[in-house]
Amino acid sequence: MNLDRLSSQLHETAVEKGFWDVLGVLPEEDKFVFYAKQIAMIHSEATEVLEALRKSKGHSEVIEELADIIIRVCDLYEGLRLNGEVLFSLDKVVKSKAKVNKSRPKMHGVRG
Repeated sequence: MNLDRLSSQLHETAVEKGFWDVLGVLPEEDKFVFYAKQIAMIHSEATEVLEALRKSKGHSEVIEELADIIIRVCDLYEGLRLNGEVLFSLDKVVKSKAKVNKSRPKMHGVRG
């Protein structure tokens, strides 16, 4: 699956549901705060994965929270791309980073 296409679809839904309405009326200097809140929501979803694991909520809850992280990351990427904040393809960069990570030493040289 192409991450750029997925991001476009996910962002379209988020826009339809009103999650990006405020960006259109914010002064330029407040856009950073909007993006920061989106990143905080990604962090919140990661915390929900941790809590699902910690409280043994089961496989379906864990995977749903992981899916929420991916959805929020893709939505933010597409919003940033459409607003000229990101110029590169997420799909290509993820593939490139995966190759870099594959070539790194075990534990990337970290000792435990």
